[in-house]
Amino acid sequence: MDWRIAVIPATMIPIIIIIIQFDIKLEDVLAIGALPFAAAALIMMAKLGLQGLKLSYIARTFLGPFDSIKNLVAMRVGSEFIKFTTPMFVGAEFAVIYYLTKKRIPPAKAAWVAIVDIVTEVLAGGVLSILAGVFALLSGAYVVATIVLATSITVTAIWTVLFFVSSKHTFQVPKGIAGLMKTLGKERGEKSLKQSNAWLEEVCTLSRENLGSSNTKKVFVIGFLMALAAWILYGVSFLVIANSVGFTIEFFDSIMAVMGANAIGNLPITVGGSGLAEFGIVAYINNLDPFNFVIPEEGLEWNAVIGWRIATYYVPIVVTWVLLVKFALGKYTRPKIKQNECPVCGELLSESEFATHLENNHKGG
Repeated sequence: MDWRIAVIPATMIPIIIIIIQFDIKLEDVLAIGALPFAAAALIMMAKLGLQGLKLSYIARTFLGPFDSIKNLVAMRVGSEFIKFTTPMFVGAEFAVIYYLTKKRIPPAKAAWVAIVDIVTEVLAGGVLSILAGVFALLSGAYVVATIVLATSITVTAIWTVLFFVSSKHTFQVPKGIAGLMKTLGKERGEKSLKQSNAWLEEVCTLSRENLGSSNTKKVFVIGFLMALAAWILYGVSFLVIANSVGFTIEFFDSIMAVMGANAIGNLPITVGGSGLAEFGIVAYINNLDPFNFVIPEEGLEWNAVIGWRIATYYVPIVVTWVLLVKFALGKYTRPKIKQNECPVCGELLSESEFATHLENNHKGG
């Protein structure tokens, strides 16, 4: 994971260019004030915490009380470090799967939980981003609207379609990738290919078994609403910063601006969307002329944008890194199980009750 620490300086390059280009001084950023800055950072951490609670709810619903809510929330928040340091904000789901498999959860079930978590998040964010794109289009900001709509619709459609199609179709490793695995990996590649295809088949089987159930629909709806609330918190974080420097922005407009910027930041150009999100929020709020890429120096206070980015991106990077190392990547020692103690729920049972209890209450777990 050392290379991920190395990419953090790369995220600073775009913001340094912005500071130089628009002659932003330290006192300009400090003018935001300690309290608004801290409030924005806390709101962002609340957003990440809500995402963690969502993952905990989904995991414990499908897998039982195999781990504490606190650990699951901390692990999920830590996994965001990977999203912060990769293009298009991907990768957190792999940390989730890795952590769950360390807890002796079968890989297919771990992947299923991670997929439900990411799809609810992408769908909620996609809805808000598409709405932001529509409002930008109605305002005449055609370039901004085109980028926001193209990015958000594409990402949302891919995840959502694949998720629901998985209950009807069994996916396998694409032929092109399978050919490379066989050619380059030889016997080991062949073995990995078989394992990957078997894992994908199990995930699709879980989709068929679960997607039609009322319990899964309930989990999905609740997960979607929690994700929606988390994204709204993200939008509120800019409202706090902007109003602190005298830039008046309404609650709804702040959410739309942030979600529009988030969609632009999803373009796989810079690490963690650095630079793209900053320009995106300015472009959105200043309602740029059609096909005019010149960002005005006047209008929206650039110090508010820089302060917001530091509070909601660079501060969480530090926190998520610590949690990632401690929980998602930390060594896990499986606790010793007392005689006749259920390994799933911890209930003490007689020898005659033990096997029956596992079969009736934790079948497949």
